[in-house]
Amino acid sequence: MDELSMSTDTVSLIDVAGYLPENIVAADYFAQYADPDEVTSNLMFKAPKFRRHIAPGEKPADMAERAVAPILERQGRNVLRDIDVLIVHTQLPEIAIVGNGGEVAARLGISPEWLIDLHNGGCASFVYGMKLARQILLSTDARSALVVTVQNAAGQIFTQEQVRGKAQAAIPGDGAGAGLLVKSGASPILDIETRHLPEFAGQMTVIADPPRRYWEAGAGEMHVGFTESKIAKVLQRGNRLVPEVAEAVCKRIGVTSPELDLLVTNQPNRAFLRNWRDALQLPPERHPDTFDDCGNLFGAGIPVTFDRAVDEGRVPAGALVMFAGFAHAGDFAGAAAVRWGGR
Repeated sequence: MDELSMSTDTVSLIDVAGYLPENIVAADYFAQYADPDEVTSNLMFKAPKFRRHIAPGEKPADMAERAVAPILERQGRNVLRDIDVLIVHTQLPEIAIVGNGGEVAARLGISPEWLIDLHNGGCASFVYGMKLARQILLSTDARSALVVTVQNAAGQIFTQEQVRGKAQAAIPGDGAGAGLLVKSGASPILDIETRHLPEFAGQMTVIADPPRRYWEAGAGEMHVGFTESKIAKVLQRGNRLVPEVAEAVCKRIGVTSPELDLLVTNQPNRAFLRNWRDALQLPPERHPDTFDDCGNLFGAGIPVTFDRAVDEGRVPAGALVMFAGFAHAGDFAGAAAVRWGGR
């Protein structure tokens, strides 16, 4: 990595990779269980054609390792020796209290000085992880960072007997993404905007019937507690927040949104995707869409979608890329601009 580490005042996102489980699940799977009382025309729950579900027994560390593997193939496993920062977001942590970051580090054979389980970034956790990693790299002698995001709830929560008939169950898919950041000017991160809106932090709730707290024993299976009023508010916030944070970054780096070569967002539903690119005045070909193939990948959506766009030859070296997303009920949003250095 020495040839990439010439700059100490710039951090680059030099590689991104994604992993999708092999198990492809069509919308028909959920249609057969659909509860008539749960049928909705709401834009939040227009199901994708397909999504992936994790395999039985597949763990977050398995998914993380598979997401990182293509980066190691391209960059060489020696890059792991320089990983001083590991930031892991897991949608459904399987290790109580601690989280899965330590298990991911052990699987990769690294012992980073900075090991962070990032629980509150949600669908924008990749951007949040980039910001944290960038700040650590710029303010310490840390050499490089891995940001890993794992979505593993689709095949475990949303296929449960009491949940799979709900309209919300058909939307998520499973997958994982990873990004490698180094002190370098090769693929520079130009600017990052993050916004916390803590007044909305308690609005994305999980509930069961009969009611209980998520950690209490009980018969009811947990699902997201959506109401019509809550859905309307989430749609309104999401439509506003993602263009706002992207425009804030554009302003600081001196461009207008139509000048972006690529907009890569989280992939919650078709309505958000359409509204975001319209607000930022971008054509569909500059806003990659993986929703119909992968469903809502939550925090893994941004790296998986970008990885696919790069593989498809849609991101030449020098392209100005904007990553943007919002989380949960709108309590967090972030955007990051990168002058992509090529793969």
